[in-house]
Amino acid sequence: MNKTKKLIAGVSSASVAVMLSGCNDQAQDIPPEPTDTECQDWEWDEDDGVYECDDAGSRYFGHYYHGGSYYKGKSSLLKSSAYKSYKSSSSFKGGGSGFGGSKGFGG
Repeated sequence: MNKTKKLIAGVSSASVAVMLSGCNDQAQDIPPEPTDTECQDWEWDEDDGVYECDDAGSRYFGHYYHGGSYYKGKSSLLKSSAYKSYKSSSSFKGGGSGFGGSKGFGG
């Protein structure tokens, strides 16, 4: 392997390691999933910093969960004074900083 290929491989490996460690840190910072048995599949919405029910068989399908409350849709969540307060606070866990987020590479 020539020097240029070795350099590129080293830089690529280091970049991936840094990105993955950043993802791990964020995953540890998010709040625990809701324990409600009505939804079996809660997904973390990285942009909005809340959980969304992704269980098609649940009455909460498509609902957002924040601070002990369920919101029927994104517009309902965004109108909530509790969510607005959370979003403007230093404890906000959203923002799309990971892969595929709106503020990721090239965005």
